[in-house]
Amino acid sequence: MKLLKVLIFALAISGVLCACGAAPEDKLEAISVALSDEQIKVDGVVASTDASAAVFTAKDIVYYEAGKDFTYGEGSEKDAHGPEQAAEHTVVHITKPGAYRISGKLSKGQIAVDLGEDAKKDPNAVVTLILDGADITCQVAPAIIFYNVYECADTENPTKDVDTTKAGANILLAKGTANTANGAYVAKIYKPDSVVLNSDQTAVEDAKKLHKYDGAVYSKMSMNIDGSGKLNINAENEGLDSEMHLTINNGDINIRSGNDGINTNEDNISVTTVNGGNLAITVSGETGEGDGIDSNGYLVINGGTVLAQACSTSGDAGIDSDKGIYINGGTVIATGHMLDRIESGGQTHAVFNFAQKQQGGSEISLKNKKGTALLEITPENAYSILIYSSPDLKEGDYTLYSGNTQLAGSASAMGGGMRPGGTPPEGFQKPEDLPEDFKPPEGMTPPEGDFHQRPDMPQGGQQPQEGTLTLSEIFKIVKGTNMFSGIAPKQ
Repeated sequence: MKLLKVLIFALAISGVLCACGAAPEDKLEAISVALSDEQIKVDGVVASTDASAAVFTAKDIVYYEAGKDFTYGEGSEKDAHGPEQAAEHTVVHITKPGAYRISGKLSKGQIAVDLGEDAKKDPNAVVTLILDGADITCQVAPAIIFYNVYECADTENPTKDVDTTKAGANILLAKGTANTANGAYVAKIYKPDSVVLNSDQTAVEDAKKLHKYDGAVYSKMSMNIDGSGKLNINAENEGLDSEMHLTINNGDINIRSGNDGINTNEDNISVTTVNGGNLAITVSGETGEGDGIDSNGYLVINGGTVLAQACSTSGDAGIDSDKGIYINGGTVIATGHMLDRIESGGQTHAVFNFAQKQQGGSEISLKNKKGTALLEITPENAYSILIYSSPDLKEGDYTLYSGNTQLAGSASAMGGGMRPGGTPPEGFQKPEDLPEDFKPPEGMTPPEGDFHQRPDMPQGGQQPQEGTLTLSEIFKIVKGTNMFSGIAPKQ
């Protein structure tokens, strides 16, 4: 059985190149955009300031302005920036379809793609950004943003099996390159003529959105990411966002974010799909919350390697989805304090629910009957739930260790007794219902933090089978879904 030894942000497993909206890198005729704080050049010529050019530069970044009252937007003082800080940023505008090879360093600026309001319905309105040693930092907004390009999604008939091949927003990571996007965000700004105040004129009762861009790399339309290079995303708020669908086909992508590492945010429609590559996410928790991956629709993992750590202190999940999580292939390791439903019928996975919060910095290993470690990982963040899935996770007996300490737990091969909306194990009560002198049965202490209620989860949920809640030091893995609760050191 193949050894999988994983340390967060140290990935050694190669992804599989899959098709996406962009042609292979060596087949694209691309316009060269060389970034620099002194002078930006397009195909070797100083970039134009003419807004009719395919690429032009301007000092017109969209940001949340300081000094505004409550009718301006929903941002707080910490979300706001002064005009002097904004004016320090150079926006590299891309206005025509095609491929653009981005290289060099821009310490205060942004790449903004906008093909016009009619682009959403135009199949030819497709832009591919080839990141070829690009290093972009934006202190007031996303470092890379797609505003208007072709939207390939069918919003009237949403499905988890979405095809983003023809998406208008594409990022291609050039072979052998390391790329960096350090980005901020734009809190919600209202359309000025849409604001309706309450009767006392003291609060906004209703308003339409003019701007709101939460991620350091952001797209208002469906987006593909491919290529064999690297992309490091460092985000004040969320990391990699799409308002519709996001498909990751290949590449080494490392995300460190203050909030969700990845977010696709169209309710009940968006699909986050991972087909290949290496994806490592750590939520720093600077905002006080954050899932590793958060899809407001579906999350589908078909291949590659996904390492996702939720915020240490909040009731968030390593992988989270409102419509369901589907693990069909690849290696998935996720840590957090909340569990969303992982659909049955896919690749075998195991969920380890610890009796007490586990602090970061300690190695967790899962060994087979021969003593070979299938999984070795040292999470950085604290967690109480660990999810693991891999093609190498076969049926059999396993032991789980924290450092050199063997762990034990109770098992439910079909279960999910800790899931909100479901029927909990006997003796378990919600924290707010517990009397002061109540002590839960051994192994039944819930993880700290809030529980997440799936809107479509029926009462009853996934329930543990009778007779399966037996304390054991052996973790028996069966094909399909494996749930282990109350995990603690072996007595």
